[in-house]
Amino acid sequence: IYADPAKRLELYFRPRDPYCHPVCANRFPTSSLLLRVSRRTKRRQQQDAEKQTQPEVKFEMEILGIVTTVYKFQGMSDFQYLAVHSGPDGKQISMYDKVLMLKPEKEEFFNRELPLYIPPPIFSRLDTPVDYFYRPDIQHRDGYNNPQVSGENLIGLSRARRPHNAIFVNFDDEEIPAKPLDAAVQTWKKVCTNPVDRKVEEELRKLFEVRPVWSRNAVKANISVHPDKLKLLLPYLAYYMLTGPWRSLWVRFGYDPRKHPEAKIYQVLDFRIRCGMKYGYAPNDMPVKAKRSTYNYSLPITVKKPVSHTVSIHDLKQGLGTSAASTSKKPASSRYKLKESIYIFREGALPPYRQMFYQLCDLNVESLQKIIRRNDGAESECTERDGWCLPKTSDDLRDSMSLMIKQIIRSTRPALFSSTTSSEDGKEQLTYESGEDEDDEEEEEEDFKPSDGSENEMETEILDYV
Repeated sequence: IYADPAKRLELYFRPRDPYCHPVCANRFPTSSLLLRVSRRTKRRQQQDAEKQTQPEVKFEMEILGIVTTVYKFQGMSDFQYLAVHSGPDGKQISMYDKVLMLKPEKEEFFNRELPLYIPPPIFSRLDTPVDYFYRPDIQHRDGYNNPQVSGENLIGLSRARRPHNAIFVNFDDEEIPAKPLDAAVQTWKKVCTNPVDRKVEEELRKLFEVRPVWSRNAVKANISVHPDKLKLLLPYLAYYMLTGPWRSLWVRFGYDPRKHPEAKIYQVLDFRIRCGMKYGYAPNDMPVKAKRSTYNYSLPITVKKPVSHTVSIHDLKQGLGTSAASTSKKPASSRYKLKESIYIFREGALPPYRQMFYQLCDLNVESLQKIIRRNDGAESECTERDGWCLPKTSDDLRDSMSLMIKQIIRSTRPALFSSTTSSEDGKEQLTYESGEDEDDEEEEEEDFKPSDGSENEMETEILDYV
């Protein structure tokens, strides 16, 4: 038994086995009495007709003290992992003497060929029993036939998503849409019932006239609109690119960036901050912290879950952002606006998140714009990987941006680089963080809680409209 007075108590069935998972008990305060109860038995003769012998029982109680803390084992015993191997005859052979290092061993001990025994840190997703409360079978009359199974009466994994009627376009699609779907027009007209909505619609139209391609973050930084209304408004004015150099961006209806070389500046750049111990600092030393981490993993039974933000059609008709803004500190004109740093890269400033999706025109650094404009007037072909830019343009931009960020970190935290040797100027690089699920969700205002969804922007937008 292992007890931590401040947290929990662990009970091991095999204490010396590192592959044995304990049964955990949580600590609770209480105010109970500890009693000692003694049962004494004395036989006596019962004078009756049959002269049967019956014992005489006497109980004695004594209070020993007050109990202030108890440990309750409320969870079930987890699965156990055994380091065993099946022999040629099917007999299980213990591998503990070959796997566990109980004393200092020689090099031969580590060079032996053995199966890999790495127990998972968690076996069960739920550690407490639950009742499913299955409904009883319905008793029908004689002659009743069950209806044919269809998609409408099947139980899904979650509720059906509300359709927002967006049009998705791949890079290799021949045609692009010139107008929205009728359902998208009807949906927006249904919720556009107040002057605030009509003003937002006009502002977004002007944005697409000035610039035919926008990211959702850039739109949120230029106009103040509730995200749930923006989901309905964007499919009314633009279509969504799934692949190619304009992926995850909204394009004005009737505009095909593949046919216009000047659309080069609207291409997207997937940029991720690079870090590595070989360059003097680890990911945890980064000034830009990740939202998610494996060190903060919690089971699905976590009690403190975020409250979902649900919005009805009635709320949208009433104009979100007008009634709520009356009690908020921020005016309605800027309540839902994001900061410019969410979509613009400037020299001397760190990105808000470790992974960002920038449009090339939003890289406000002269040296970066020179890289983009290297083939101005000589664009000959639009490719899916590089668009209208020269090959490897994205790689050159990432290298230059990484050096700028490293200089910022070096100036703000010089202690991280005191023991490292810098390489030649122009050749300093940091390890590139790959992984498609790095955090890039837009930075919301403190008073506003976004609706539920994935933390990856591109995945979230697709799920919103599928």
